[in-house]
Amino acid sequence: MNAPPQCLNMWYSCEPVRLDRARETLSAVIAEHADRLIERFYEVFLRHEAASPFLDHSLVVERLSPALHRWLLSLANFDPTQDLETFKERQVKMGEAHARMKIPVYLVLEGASLIKSDIAVILLSNHGNSEGAMAFVLLNEIVDYAMLLMSQAYVTGVTQRAKIEEAYRLFTLGQDVNVERESQRAALMEWSQSTIFGLLGSAGSAAPKPIATSEFGLWFRHRASIMFQGSLMLNSIDTAMKNIDEELLPTIGGLDALHGPEGPPLIASLQARVEEIKFLLSDLFQSLSASAGGRDPLTSTLSRKFLPSILGREIAMCQQHGTPLAVMMVDADHFKKVNDTWGHAAGDTVLRQIAEIIADNTRSADIVFRYGGEEFLVALVETELDGALEVAEKVRAAVDNTEITVVDGAPIRATVSIGVATHLGHPDYQHLIKAADQALYRAKNEGRNRVAAA
Repeated sequence: MNAPPQCLNMWYSCEPVRLDRARETLSAVIAEHADRLIERFYEVFLRHEAASPFLDHSLVVERLSPALHRWLLSLANFDPTQDLETFKERQVKMGEAHARMKIPVYLVLEGASLIKSDIAVILLSNHGNSEGAMAFVLLNEIVDYAMLLMSQAYVTGVTQRAKIEEAYRLFTLGQDVNVERESQRAALMEWSQSTIFGLLGSAGSAAPKPIATSEFGLWFRHRASIMFQGSLMLNSIDTAMKNIDEELLPTIGGLDALHGPEGPPLIASLQARVEEIKFLLSDLFQSLSASAGGRDPLTSTLSRKFLPSILGREIAMCQQHGTPLAVMMVDADHFKKVNDTWGHAAGDTVLRQIAEIIADNTRSADIVFRYGGEEFLVALVETELDGALEVAEKVRAAVDNTEITVVDGAPIRATVSIGVATHLGHPDYQHLIKAADQALYRAKNEGRNRVAAA
């Protein structure tokens, strides 16, 4: 029999008969009023500026309401001498989930305080001062113990995420700086030239593409902020890009003729802004120092250990800016047969080839992880479902049409199944991964070498 924690003083000091009566009273009140308690919880926190983003989503409500109901009943039925370890495990899992979703711990504590206060009012109103007070003291101890366990798990989760984020930042610093610099300079200049040529072209041409949605803009928003964390030049580049998108391009687009007196100065301002970004970009890369790595040694894709912090960050950006996010789960079909028939060296060759095909068909801002043995997970930033399905089909077709030469010179063909899911508002990144994994499972069941959407 487990000894109750020291913080549960009532289990030590209270007479067994009074303790049982207090537990019965508490259990009866929670069972009777649980629905109303949960309803009031939502009423209060949906008006809470910091809490509403985490609750204002149908999937969260559908899952959280029953979970909160079960949690309340578990408080009433908790007996530390019988089910202490089970109780601790549940609170730890909840704390870890809060950390994954980046729910501030003070909101969790505030919610617990609200529930305790509401139950206290019911207990003292309906069960007399003595009986109600005893039941409330019991509730207070149990809730505080639960919050202690959750908070400890939350802090551990946040600490681990911070370490992973720093490791990922160091990983980005260990990339081939010269290749990355030239790639992004080229992307910037490609946008600049196509935009200026388009503006100076024939009348009625399509509106210029904002720099924020260009290849360079996506890279800057999703990669540069990590690579150059803390650099003041990031703000300067961001300011220059906003000036282009919010002031220069709308003004230029509103002119009847760029060849009039107002046109050339505006084009010159646009070119000057691009040159400023290019100069700042060079300074950023010049200040970059190589550091630790975090690459999968076989495929050169990102290690899975970075997945929680990166996907968590991308989902936070989605919620903040209203941008889309898609995930592809790519799995090599019949991979065990490849290993058994041609050997593990051939299997390694197949995985490297698949990784290269994925890289060739995604953008520099997209993020590719080695998720498992023969699985890759790809985060397609600022991508809707249709765009993600198009990328997935390109990857699938490219793998299907590629003849892979293995170590003994024998050509083999491989195929992949791909599951695609999009972020629909749920703040926990595992929900998105699970949706992509379920889509992958369906693609496998439907015959492999195909793409399925969640």
